[in-house]
Amino acid sequence: MLNEMLMWNKIGRIVVRLAERLNIAPERALDIFYSSETNARLHNPKDFLYLMSDLYVVDEVVKELEKAPSQPPPVGEECEVWRVE
Repeated sequence: MLNEMLMWNKIGRIVVRLAERLNIAPERALDIFYSSETNARLHNPKDFLYLMSDLYVVDEVVKELEKAPSQPPPVGEECEVWRVE
C-alpha cells in the first residue's frame, strides 16, 4: 500500500485528469471521485488498484459513471458534463 503522501499525490493527479476528461471543474471532479466506488477500491490494499496508472483509475471512474443511473446536473453546471465521450 502507498504511504499517505504518495496516495494524496496520486489522487490529485487522478482528479485533475478526471476533470480534463469530463470537462468539469477540478472541485466537481474531486467530489465525483471521492463519492465513487473506485475511490474505495483505491484505498483497499487487497484490490491493488493503487498499483495501476492514473489514467487506468480515471477510466474506472468513467466506467462507473456510465453505469450509474442518470442524475440531474449539479447546480450551476450544464447537462453536457454528464456526457462521457
